Amino acid sequence: MSDWTDADWRAGADAWIAEQLERSGRESAGDFDQMHDRPWSTVIRVPTVDGNVFFKAVSPPLLHEAALTEFLGLRRPDCIPPPLAVDPVRGWMLSEDGGQTLRELIEIERDLSRWSDVLPLYAGVQIDLMGDVPALLALGVPDFRLASLPARFEAVLDQIVGQPDEERRRLRASVPWVREACDELAAAGLPETIQHDDLHDAQVFVRDDRYLLLDWGDACVSHPFFTLAVTLDGVISWGVDDMEASEPTEPYRDAYLEPFRGRTTSDLVGLAQTARRLGWVCRALNSRRSQPSDESTLLRLRMFLDGHP
Repeated sequence: MSDWTDADWRAGADAWIAEQLERSGRESAGDFDQMHDRPWSTVIRVPTVDGNVFFKAVSPPLLHEAALTEFLGLRRPDCIPPPLAVDPVRGWMLSEDGGQTLRELIEIERDLSRWSDVLPLYAGVQIDLMGDVPALLALGVPDFRLASLPARFEAVLDQIVGQPDEERRRLRASVPWVREACDELAAAGLPETIQHDDLHDAQVFVRDDRYLLLDWGDACVSHPFFTLAVTLDGVISWGVDDMEASEPTEPYRDAYLEPFRGRTTSDLVGLAQTARRLGWVCRALNSRRSQPSDESTLLRLRMFLDGHP
């Protein structure tokens, strides 16, 4: 992983930021603040006379994020603002302030209903990008399409060490279900597309009365409904007080599915239920790229097992 505190790296990043500010005609208004430092990414707040902008750098497994964000911003600038500047080789980008996070608003309003607007907006992005899979893959977006998922799942099970015997048995026994679930989703005929894979309330922003969908570093090409694993099971079901199963998820599921109506003759709710569980397999495999520990992989696979004893 990258060392974001290395003096030479930071000097290079600061110089690139200054160069992009000059190119865009923006004047710096203070010291750059490295406000976020994780093994997989770092964020630097850059004050300017016109307001804050933000620099983001990511680790090598996530290098596609800068180019992908630029691509999405050109396709859907209404909800994914194009970056001010991008270096796709280094995976750097400079972006406008996204505003207030949905998480912050939910804490103030004590209400999750905004998700009912966010989810169909996001579904619309997925539908709009269904024809862009070759372009997305060319940008380096990871490929977790249904055809390869069962074999990749089995391969990861071979790599994990030190887990309890009963858990290992249950995961091995689930391999046929994973194959059948992939076949079920493929047979429904919904095209695979961009899938955020970590759509939670700190990735959604509100600015000027618009919802903005940001932080696409974990995005992949996969079945669109895999999104529901994290968003419903990992976020919404926990409610405003972070209590498991405290919020019914059906209304939010239905809001997300509405834009897909008429795109398949299969039962959307049934497909969503299958994808919602299989999505944790995708999440486990995908996140292993940037967080390659068995512990973090098993955390997601246990969410999968919770739905399939």
